[in-house]
Amino acid sequence: MNMQERIRRINELYRKSQTEGLTREEKEEQAVLRREYVENIRGNLRAQLDSIRVERPDGTVEKLKKQ
Repeated sequence: MNMQERIRRINELYRKSQTEGLTREEKEEQAVLRREYVENIRGNLRAQLDSIRVERPDGTVEKLKKQ
């Protein structure tokens, strides 16, 4: 299942939870999908932050350091 399909399923489960409620299995599926989605977002953000370089006034370029 790709990320677009996972997002679609997360939204389906959310809408169902608001109208009729979820079964225990659906709640577990929803929790797993949400966790995977958050991990994906964090990974993408980390990759973006790791690729940032800062140019100093003297012209040197440094990798952004972890805080």
